[in-house]
Amino acid sequence: MFSIAALDDVYLDFPSPQLALEHPNGLLAVGGDLSPVRLVEAYRQGIFPWFGDDEPIMWWSPNPRALITPESLHISKSMRRFMKNTPYTTTWNRDFRGVIESCAAPRTESPGTWITDDMKSAYIQLYDLGIAHSIEVWNSKDQLVAGLYGISLGSFFFGESMFSREPNTSKLALITLIQDLSPHGLSFLDCQMMTKHLKSLGAFECNRDHFLQYLSQLTMTTTDLEVSNDLLQQEAIVRHSVLNIYLEEQKNKHVQGKPCT
Repeated sequence: MFSIAALDDVYLDFPSPQLALEHPNGLLAVGGDLSPVRLVEAYRQGIFPWFGDDEPIMWWSPNPRALITPESLHISKSMRRFMKNTPYTTTWNRDFRGVIESCAAPRTESPGTWITDDMKSAYIQLYDLGIAHSIEVWNSKDQLVAGLYGISLGSFFFGESMFSREPNTSKLALITLIQDLSPHGLSFLDCQMMTKHLKSLGAFECNRDHFLQYLSQLTMTTTDLEVSNDLLQQEAIVRHSVLNIYLEEQKNKHVQGKPCT
């Protein structure tokens, strides 16, 4: 009988992804917070948050993992024709907030959303740090009609969510991202879980052990999508100070709770 770890708001350690449950696939831990330093630590270990409004923060590392590379990308003939004559334009990081708000909006097939207000705030913080990025698709009226967002670490881009309001535009956003991986020094797009849509674009499944091996090697490199880690290091120092204060407070409570002798 396996159990999942309960994280607190102070310690950043995650259990090994190999301890994730098989059912539901990949559930590893609950609790903790969505601070930038914890999120970066999670992604470096192949872990990501996914939960609903009425649920605790849940952390996942599914097996297998869905990946796409520039080499595996498949573009159908009809999509090539669409891209050749498209009236749409694509941009990087022009409207991150607009993209994440659109991804979070209820959809016809899914009236609920897992992108809670806390999740939006967390990824906007990562965007402000230069770690999260978005791709936008604009129509001829300069209206945002599709997009996606995710985070970049080393040679990996970790896709989080996408949306579209007009046919083929989400595919256009995804293809733009994949085609831009190599010029930005990236090698893999992590799609987390396989879908029929992703498979049609060339996604393939990777055993979690192999995925984690790639991750350990390729998140240590630097790409031109990344900024320096100074801000994250500063936050880690602050978090360490908070931990010391917390431990001191607990110690004082323990001392004050002792009976007089």
